[in-house]
Amino acid sequence: MGDPFGNGPEISVKALMDPELSKRCRPLIVGDYTSMDYAAKVAAKVSGLDVKLNPIKSVSEAKFEYGTIDVLDMGIVPAESIPNTLDLDAPKPFKIGASKLGGEAAFNYVRKVIELAMAGEIDATVTNALSKEAINMADHHFSGHTEIYAHYTNTSKYTMMLAHENLRVVHVSTHVSLREACDRVKKDRVLECIRIANEGCKALGIKEPKVGVAGLNPHCGENGMFGTEEIEEIQPAIDAALAEGINIPEKAPTPPDTVFSKALGGWYDIVVVMYHDQGHIPLKVKGFVYNHEKKAWDAVAGINVTLGLPIIRASVDHGTGFGHAGDGHANELSLTNAIDYAILLANAKKEG
Repeated sequence: MGDPFGNGPEISVKALMDPELSKRCRPLIVGDYTSMDYAAKVAAKVSGLDVKLNPIKSVSEAKFEYGTIDVLDMGIVPAESIPNTLDLDAPKPFKIGASKLGGEAAFNYVRKVIELAMAGEIDATVTNALSKEAINMADHHFSGHTEIYAHYTNTSKYTMMLAHENLRVVHVSTHVSLREACDRVKKDRVLECIRIANEGCKALGIKEPKVGVAGLNPHCGENGMFGTEEIEEIQPAIDAALAEGINIPEKAPTPPDTVFSKALGGWYDIVVVMYHDQGHIPLKVKGFVYNHEKKAWDAVAGINVTLGLPIIRASVDHGTGFGHAGDGHANELSLTNAIDYAILLANAKKEG
């Protein structure tokens, strides 16, 4: 469900009330009934959705019936923490922001879905946004979902993949400072990410993936003039991957300012990027579309998949939206896309 005081509950309601979704999978929400009940009432008022909730304590109790959302109720958020008004023209009732309660709840939802997936009770997990600040306020010292999943599945070799339509990226590093990110560009880690990217594409049904590898420095360092990471770390990783039979069309790192245009043009199925923003910025430029005339987002698309885990995890590629949560206008497109990616990965896994 994501942070109970963020946009997760309301976009969950919108996504799960799509009649086509129930034909593609059997969804249930792990979260708090109190939060989902408020989100359902907001959806009824703003969007005219007739939402029924089925609070459950185990997967076996789920009805999986369209029009009824099964909520595995963790019972963490008390009713008095949820607004008792639907006056959406009043000051936003959900302007709570990052809080210890929200962080504790969101963290425990994630732990629960990991537990269910590891036990084989569910086929895939999809996460709404949580607040890194909030979970740390609750004394859970992780920098994000990816690290929580890695810890509780005992996974040491993993990476984040962002995707929107035919643009996919995986990251050598994510939630660290830019200074530290540069230091993490090492041959072994780059090679590891190339391998994971290759296998991730195969898990999506791409039989012969084409992998692009971004450089770190402007112009890939200009033969050492602007940095030596391409020479000392990235190229050796590429050479090792090529020797393993992985298809890297250019056989060398590609300048970061052109690699994404080439990926959109079909040169690559996936791009290995060296740090967080090198991958996030192009994905969000493509997937996040703001309508200046309407003063609203036409699209907030794109998804996040953690590759290398023993279970499937897909996620929205946006934040909690604390400033707008609870008003019924959050866009569910990224969540719908994440669910579809999870279905795709689950089906491919079953087919073997």
